[in-house]
Amino acid sequence: MIPACRKQRMAERILIVDDEIAARSGLAILLRREGYEVCEASDGPSALATCASFRPDLVLLDILMPGMNGLEVCRRIKATPESRLTPVVLITGLSATEDRIQGINSGAEDFLSKPIDINELMARVRSLVRLKLFTDELEHAESVLFSLAQSIEARDPYTRGHCERLANMSSQLGEKLGLPEDQIRALRRAGIVHDIGKVAVPDAILLKPSSLSEEEMRVIREHPVVGERICAPLRTFRLVLPIIRHHHERHDGSGYPDGLRNSQIPVTAAILQLADVYDALTTNRPYRKASPSAVALAIMEEEAKRGWWDRPLLEAFRVMIVERRAAAAGGSSREAGLG
Repeated sequence: MIPACRKQRMAERILIVDDEIAARSGLAILLRREGYEVCEASDGPSALATCASFRPDLVLLDILMPGMNGLEVCRRIKATPESRLTPVVLITGLSATEDRIQGINSGAEDFLSKPIDINELMARVRSLVRLKLFTDELEHAESVLFSLAQSIEARDPYTRGHCERLANMSSQLGEKLGLPEDQIRALRRAGIVHDIGKVAVPDAILLKPSSLSEEEMRVIREHPVVGERICAPLRTFRLVLPIIRHHHERHDGSGYPDGLRNSQIPVTAAILQLADVYDALTTNRPYRKASPSAVALAIMEEEAKRGWWDRPLLEAFRVMIVERRAAAAGGSSREAGLG
C-alpha cells in the first residue's frame, strides 16, 4: 500500500489537519481527484512535523482540535522560516468576529466555514496554490542572486566571509536601533548582495594590489548602480535597492554614486556602510594588513570628524562592536574553563 504522503508525481501539495477522520478523509479524496498530492495530520504536533517534511503548498487547518488548536499551529507555521510563506486556510464552525480576528492575527490567509461549500473550497485552493507557486519563483530568483553575490565574493580571496559578516553586523545594529523588522530583513539581504554589481568589474581592477587609475576608479564607482539594476526586477528587494545604491555615500557629499549628504542617505545604507568600512579595515587586503578593532574604530572616528560618517550612528556602531567583542571573549574564556 502506498503511504498517503509519498510523492508520486510533480503535483501541488496540500496538508489537511483535522482531528475528525471522516472530515479529513472526505477532503483528501476530493483533492486527490483534482490532481493534488495530499497528506493528512490528526493533531497539532503531527501537523508541524508533517509540514516540515512534506513541505506543502497549502495547509487546510481545522481550528477546534484537542490539545494544540489550529490557531497555535498556524502561528508556529508562520514563525518557522521554512514554512512562513505557506498559505494557511482555517476551517471553522465559529462565526464570531473576534474568532476570525484571532485567525488573522495568527497569520492565516483565508477562512472556510463549516459545512464546507465544495465550489468555494476548490476556488480558494486553486487561488492560494497559484499564489504559493509565484512566491516560490520569487524565492528561487532571490537564491540565484545570493549565489551570484557569493561567486563574486569568491573571486577575491581577501573578502572571504565579508558578505556574511556585513549581514550579521548591519542587521544587529538595526535591531539595536529599533528599526522595523522589514528594514532589518533588508539589511540582512543587502549584506549579501550589496556588491553584486562588481560582476561588471574586471579582475584586473578588482584584484589590483596597487592604486587605481582615474578610469579604473570610474569603473569601480559604477558597481552600486549596476547592482541596483540587477536586483531591481525583484519587488521583494524594494527596501534593499537603496542600500545597494547608496552604501558608498558620505555625509559630506564626497561619496558615490549620487553625492548624497546627511539625511539624504537612507539610514539602512549608512548602517551597512559603517559595517563595510569596519570589515575592510579589520581584514587583510592586497594593499594593506588588517588593523586591530580598536585601531579601526579610531580611524573611523577621525573620518567622522572629517564629515564622512554620522557621529551618533558611528557611536552606536562602536558600542555594538565593543559588546560583540566582549561577548566573544567571554565565550572563549568559558570554553577554556576560565570564565
